[in-house]
Amino acid sequence: METIIITILFAIYSFIFGFLLHRHLVTSNEKYTIRKANITGIRWNSQSKPILGGLTFYSLFIFGIINYVVLIRGNFLTNPVSIGILLVVTMAFIIGLSDDLLNTSPSFKFAGQIACALMLINFNIYIKIFEVPMLNYLLTIFWVVGMMNSINMLDNMDAITSSISTVIFGFILFLVCTIDFGYDRWFFVMLILSAINALVSFLIFNWHPSKMYMGDNGSMFLGALLAILGILFVWNIPGEELPHRGFTPLLLIVLTYLIPITDTTTVSINRLLQGKSPFVGGRDHTTHHLSYLGLSDRQVALVLIFISLISTFLAGYLLTHYSSPNINTLLQFAIFPVLVFVFLYSLTRFVKQKK
Repeated sequence: METIIITILFAIYSFIFGFLLHRHLVTSNEKYTIRKANITGIRWNSQSKPILGGLTFYSLFIFGIINYVVLIRGNFLTNPVSIGILLVVTMAFIIGLSDDLLNTSPSFKFAGQIACALMLINFNIYIKIFEVPMLNYLLTIFWVVGMMNSINMLDNMDAITSSISTVIFGFILFLVCTIDFGYDRWFFVMLILSAINALVSFLIFNWHPSKMYMGDNGSMFLGALLAILGILFVWNIPGEELPHRGFTPLLLIVLTYLIPITDTTTVSINRLLQGKSPFVGGRDHTTHHLSYLGLSDRQVALVLIFISLISTFLAGYLLTHYSSPNINTLLQFAIFPVLVFVFLYSLTRFVKQKK
């Protein structure tokens, strides 16, 4: 009971800390403001706004770890999983910050993302659904690199990445609180609460019309943390007796991360068909085509939040009501993400871009 009270108090004052830090960064003197180095890139909105969101994300991440050690008295330094998370998330934050300040090459970011995945594997944080370890390692690399890029690419309009990430973190917090994964539950509760409070306090300043962006330092941080939590609590969901052991976690991953997966897949397909690189910025995302359809920036965010809420609800319902889902059940739950993908992809093919 004492730990629960401490956690609730932490949730309250960590949000206050995040809000005050964001407000300070937005209203601070110009000399403290960091702006995007590559201001000529194709973006939806002006790149002249400060890109300080990631600094607060990482600050609250460290703040959560400190509170866990001090208040919960957890054995942080003796836990290889927690050390691995700290190192990889820090590396991802530095990769993003370097790109914001120096406009680094795509190859540098790609190499850094692979290094993050390899470091996770070294700390025994990897997807475990195949009997052949090498297949698990390769899937882990693909997942980590893909998620870091997906969150980075999704950060193309006010409040999209921050709101969708908040929904995903909220669902994973539900999993941590209801399922025994064999990890120190309170470490991850405080870690996820730190991320949620960082994002919610950031949304106050990132909701359209935004006063600040998260920058690559924020999206790389979020991509790495979401990838790690996806491995630990979605890909490796307990249940060795589950039929269709590989398909069940795959469906849960698609439901949980539906919006970033759909947007990245759609953009990649369309750009490859046009002979373009998927990693070059543009106004051809699913978010943009919802805008071309006639929705305002705020309405686009609300539509995607609604889709993400339904999707994560379905994932939770599948886990809590079907201990051993058969193939027919899994296919029924797969209908929603398929319909969402078809709808959003069709928009990019049939709704014309506007200047």
